Amino acid sequence: MLRIGTGYDVHKFAPNRDLILGGVTIPHHQGLLGHSDADVLVHAIIDALLGACAFGDIGKHFPDNDENYKNISSIKLLEHVQLLLEDKNITINNIDATIIAQKPKLAPYIQEMRKNISNTLKIDISQISIKATTEEGLGFTGKEEGIATQAVTLINKQ
Repeated sequence: MLRIGTGYDVHKFAPNRDLILGGVTIPHHQGLLGHSDADVLVHAIIDALLGACAFGDIGKHFPDNDENYKNISSIKLLEHVQLLLEDKNITINNIDATIIAQKPKLAPYIQEMRKNISNTLKIDISQISIKATTEEGLGFTGKEEGIATQAVTLINKQ
């Protein structure tokens, strides 16, 4: 049975943190604030996958009050989700994600993000699309207060 899932995440900028998107550390004067590494791209993908499977959301699986997840790499969280899917014989058809950020420019890093996510989920890189856009100076992302990401996935649930 084919199922669709959507995910959305947002984190505000914070000083003295690395900016990590798709498991890639991106040079920037601020990172994102969060309990984990605050990788909004991976968080949105996790929520899309969990939602498609009706497994709840990222907060159910990785609560932000659990010290086990403090500063953890979101790629590690994605590994856990991949194991959940594998255990239930669920396959990923594709993932399409859009990162919404005024700055920094992300195009130079997208291929590495796709590679990290495809390797973690054990799917072909051609099954993952990642795009970046700005909001032309509008809203909190346009004012460079944070970054948001939307993700959609199509899975096959046996």
